[in-house]
Amino acid sequence: MSRLLRSPLLQTPRARVARVTRAVTGAPSPLAGRTVLITGATSGIGEATAYAVARRGATVLLAARREEELDRVQRAIRDEGGTARRYIVDMTDPGSVDGLVDVLLGEHGAVDYVVNNAGRSIRRSLELTHDRFHDFERMMAVNYFGPVRLTMGLLPAMRAQGFGHVVNIVTWGNQIRAPKFAAYIASKSALDVFGRILGREAFFDNVTCTNMRVAIVRTPMIGPTAAYDGRGESAEHCAERVVRALEDRPVTVDGAFGTFYAAFNVVAPRLSDLVMAVLHERQPDSAAARRGAVTTR
Repeated sequence: MSRLLRSPLLQTPRARVARVTRAVTGAPSPLAGRTVLITGATSGIGEATAYAVARRGATVLLAARREEELDRVQRAIRDEGGTARRYIVDMTDPGSVDGLVDVLLGEHGAVDYVVNNAGRSIRRSLELTHDRFHDFERMMAVNYFGPVRLTMGLLPAMRAQGFGHVVNIVTWGNQIRAPKFAAYIASKSALDVFGRILGREAFFDNVTCTNMRVAIVRTPMIGPTAAYDGRGESAEHCAERVVRALEDRPVTVDGAFGTFYAAFNVVAPRLSDLVMAVLHERQPDSAAARRGAVTTR
């Protein structure tokens, strides 16, 4: 029984009570004094989350490819009185990821929280992808294999200390199955499933995972798609929701439309296919997709 009580079984009601208690008493965030690793930390959701986490008193471990941008974000956090370390990593390079794991474990013993945010998106119809199998390989490399390799490297130390939480920044496309995003959504769906199974296998070690299925966020990743101009939430607003996912450790974070369409796909699959087929025809591929452009978060 004690093993069950130490597990995440009651995590959601405990988190709700703790949030109310903090609001009343002014108690610090559960992130205070913890280490939080954020990949893709130099722009968009990752950068905004780094600032938000630092303000909660965490030691932010910034990971990205661009050294100058890492230095910029680290300086900004330190200028506000926060604590940040920065690490250069290429999430598509297995050796680079393994090297990051070794350094993190050597410096920190265990990382308490991981935000798998680094990602790449391609919006391109299958009819334009017949001779572009590398689109799928690129998506899997950065959106699935990289974060899984990183998480697996850090997982044993989390389990040994009896605490850890992973937030996977995935997509509402996992629920909607939107046309033109086959390569992107397939890679994010793979990470989504990995996260759920991780949470089940590490349940009694108090290591949990949140799959955060975000919709459109105004970051450089959506730039090549003119149809998305002015749409979506800001990176800062999304970052606050990431912080809540870190603090409360829910299994998923879903939006209303994604939840609706997931049910629609089950209840009326052919009708949901018709709706998406019509939208597919009415929203042509972007000029960037026709040029073969790949965008990054």
